[in-house]
Amino acid sequence: MAADLTFGSVPPFYREIYDIVCPNQEQVDRDMFINLLVKSSLPKQTLMQIWDLVDNKQGYLSRTGLYKALALTAMAQQGKAISEKLLETYSDQELPKPQLGDLTDLKAIGMRVRREKNPNVLGYNYKELCLLDTIKVERVPEKKGIIMKHVEYEVTSQKFKVTVLRRYNDFLALHELLLLRFPYRMIPRLPPKKMMGASREFIEHRRKCLRRYLNLVARHPVMGDDKLMRFFLTYNGSEMQHKIKEHFKGIPDEFMTSELASKAKDIVPMDTQVQLSHSKQHIYLLYSSVNKLIDVTERMVLRSTQEAGDMLHFGKELSALSSDDTPVSPWATGTNDTWSHLKKGFKHLSVEFATLADKATSQASVIQDSVVGQLYMYFDLLSAFKDLCERHEKGVLQDHQRAIQKMGQYKKKKMTATVQGSESEAVEQLEARILEQESQISNMENRNYFSLHCLQMEVQLIHANMETLFIVIEAMINNEAKGCSEIAAVWEQIKPIVNNIFPKEHNVNGGVPTSPIGSPNSGRAGITVQ
Repeated sequence: MAADLTFGSVPPFYREIYDIVCPNQEQVDRDMFINLLVKSSLPKQTLMQIWDLVDNKQGYLSRTGLYKALALTAMAQQGKAISEKLLETYSDQELPKPQLGDLTDLKAIGMRVRREKNPNVLGYNYKELCLLDTIKVERVPEKKGIIMKHVEYEVTSQKFKVTVLRRYNDFLALHELLLLRFPYRMIPRLPPKKMMGASREFIEHRRKCLRRYLNLVARHPVMGDDKLMRFFLTYNGSEMQHKIKEHFKGIPDEFMTSELASKAKDIVPMDTQVQLSHSKQHIYLLYSSVNKLIDVTERMVLRSTQEAGDMLHFGKELSALSSDDTPVSPWATGTNDTWSHLKKGFKHLSVEFATLADKATSQASVIQDSVVGQLYMYFDLLSAFKDLCERHEKGVLQDHQRAIQKMGQYKKKKMTATVQGSESEAVEQLEARILEQESQISNMENRNYFSLHCLQMEVQLIHANMETLFIVIEAMINNEAKGCSEIAAVWEQIKPIVNNIFPKEHNVNGGVPTSPIGSPNSGRAGITVQ
């Protein structure tokens, strides 16, 4: 019988395990707990003893039951005989920490178990999606090829801890296979291919697009875990685009391999069509607004870049003036020494304006990466959802309608043949066709339900990634506050430089006040104005 854990203090590791195995509920699922115990590598008999000691006969464990099981597991790993009395020896001590190996796969197992328990809930938040993988895409400095030069990219997966070389055509081959394998999932759009004369700006833009593309696919709970993505991210041989097509030739689509396909009709909620219609309206609104936010933030980057250029240009002109060695004699200056003071001041000011340019450039760079780049990432996902909806409407639904129409034609022909007393062989052929068509319609209905189920999961995936908007706003505010503060500090540093260009006792007019030409007192000494 399970007893409460009343001895010893709970180490942080226990709480970490609890957060992994049941992040959104108070009870620890039995299947999840079994997967946890297996990671201890203890004998099966010992695991059964631990289970008997903590099992509350409810099909799940409480937080206390989990902590007790972890303590008993650690003690068993130390070679101690398992019993509840062992816990009493840890009075006023921290309970021992069991060795459970890498916890990364445990998180994946936990998500899969929760998904199996409730297939209509995605079960991922934004942080968990990001932890699935992070892909880096960097351009190889030199173009490859003797006659037709092409760009290669270094693709690095944090999940697989490997770097491979890929060409654009390799991405294209992957994209085509993803569409065949996952027709009911959000597959991002590939950036366009330019045959000749690609500029450096175009290549850099395409690199960022490819990086977003891979990260979105790798962080998809289904596509990212597929052997197709594993092959693309790990294969180190040559002729990648041909190898991947050859390796996955004739690969069945997700419907043919998913365990949920056969029961899709049962798990799709009754009001799915209504909810999908509302979600599409909401997501299309997001699509429009995010697109506009991208325009605004890109203009912010442009303004910061232009300001950086203006400050740098201003500073260069001051530097040019300070370096001027044209002879300037008293013939030109008279008693005025302004130019000599200005030259010295301009030399110092030019350095400060270069600093202002650097600050503005840095600000533009941060906005581009942490704001514009993140908005584009979310926009790519929203665009993929629009494409998915079009595939659903033009693909599954239209195929289903055509099949129904075709079966109606067969039934009409059969009825006509029966009435007219046609040969039995002709009637039997029509009956066989009707049965075949009914089988196809049944299959299409299942596909339609599976497609609707996938659409629900993709909508939830968009909501899971919606935290991107908060991250964007937070990054923009922090960057603007920091950037404006740093630029303001530079302006404050410039103030004393300007104030000290002329000595305090200096008089720009040479120390002898003179009246401007044409003033009322000019040339009228001794005349008193009444």
